[in-house]
Amino acid sequence: MQDLKPRPPAAAGDMMGHPKGLFLLFGTEMWERLSFYGMRGIFVFYLTSAATAAVFGWEALSDTELQSKALSYLGTYAMLVYLTPIIGGWMADNVWGQRRCIMFGGVLMMLGQFALGFPHSWLPNGSEIYMLWLGLGLMIIGNGFFKPNISTMVGDLYDEGDRRRDTAFTIFYMGINIGSILGYLVIGWIGEKVNYQLAFVVAGLGMLLGLLLQMAKSEKLLGEIGKQPSAKVGLKANLAADKKRPLTPEERDRIKVILILGVFTVIFWAGFEQAAGSMNLFAKHNTDLHIFGFEIPASWLQMVNPLFIIILAPIMASIWVGLGSREPTSPAKFSMGLIFLGLGFVSMVGAALQIGDSETVKASPWWLVVAYIFHTIGELCLSPIGLSMVTKLAPLRFLSLMMGLWFAFIGIANKGAAEIGKLVGESGPLATFGGVAIAAILAGIILFFLREKLVDWMHGAEEEHTVIKDTTKEEIGITADHDVAPQRKFTE
Repeated sequence: MQDLKPRPPAAAGDMMGHPKGLFLLFGTEMWERLSFYGMRGIFVFYLTSAATAAVFGWEALSDTELQSKALSYLGTYAMLVYLTPIIGGWMADNVWGQRRCIMFGGVLMMLGQFALGFPHSWLPNGSEIYMLWLGLGLMIIGNGFFKPNISTMVGDLYDEGDRRRDTAFTIFYMGINIGSILGYLVIGWIGEKVNYQLAFVVAGLGMLLGLLLQMAKSEKLLGEIGKQPSAKVGLKANLAADKKRPLTPEERDRIKVILILGVFTVIFWAGFEQAAGSMNLFAKHNTDLHIFGFEIPASWLQMVNPLFIIILAPIMASIWVGLGSREPTSPAKFSMGLIFLGLGFVSMVGAALQIGDSETVKASPWWLVVAYIFHTIGELCLSPIGLSMVTKLAPLRFLSLMMGLWFAFIGIANKGAAEIGKLVGESGPLATFGGVAIAAILAGIILFFLREKLVDWMHGAEEEHTVIKDTTKEEIGITADHDVAPQRKFTE
């Protein structure tokens, strides 16, 4: 069955062999990710600072209780960030089109950052917490409209079968990684060394720059792409009747694979997302941040992930290609990702052992660097196949539903990450990080023994992957951001 989606006309003109609109989307996404990851890198530090606790009336809480509250806020925020794209994607498909959704979402995220950065002294006493909730709410809704639509527009720049699309997504993902590195670097430094609320304002200005870039150049460089809802240009017209058809046994088996891998993806991201929570707090309070005589902001350690994504993604892609017929199946790669995640937490166990029960001894930052490198390798083994597997296994008529469900798995994992992070304060870092290491490695081993049955239930999807090669993140590497939907080529 051929993909009947028509490609809207784009403005003429190429740069470096690609439509100029690609570099517009690259820049817009880079500024948005600077804003998003910059805020994420300092959020728990902001909530656990003495000044913020006093303003919000949390000064009576112990350090452990304060950190638990901050992690709860982070977990709820991160969970909802992965649920609202379902709404934003539906609005783009059926009502507004992608371009309008991107602008609307970007404005909301910018206003959300400004709300977080609104000076407490300018607000009536007791109302400060409501401004926090307003800021988070605006950012959650804004992300839902922005995130699922900008990556889709990258694919729309190219005709079906255009081989440049693979490279286009690579270029686009580099924008995401560069943005996240700059966010941690700039916003993290301002927040930890100057003022947290000023850092949120600067993050909002980063989003504003992305919006101005989009406003100034989209008409010229994107043409008609993203203006019309896909439902109006025929994308879904041929699926309406098909949705009423019962699932075949083969389709039911493939959905079972999605659901089983969904359970394991919750385990992976619940561990991986400790980066913004418990590992970030460990870096702040229990790590010697002096490197080569310079005291770095704790949030800078989070740059290790996007930096090594850029370094390792092409290497690992070459390894998979070089293995040829010996390339591991997708479930096997999934299990490898979990094991590498566990090895990263083994490094965190080393950090916990170094500080012991002392309140003055600090762990070496290299424990965290090694942990983040292992986590990055795990991400490169697992994340590239997650959304790719959904696009290959889900019945076409239920693709949006299953994609939304996959986002929901990641959202649940983020909330679970917050609950796990709380255990660091209650049970200590050694027991918590050790428990996550054991759970991740055990889950990886269990999935390894299930891999052949899962491949059987895929009914040939692995062979299609090998021969036909979907245009997905599995071929071109993976961004530090794991929520960009790949494009699907229909070959059934």
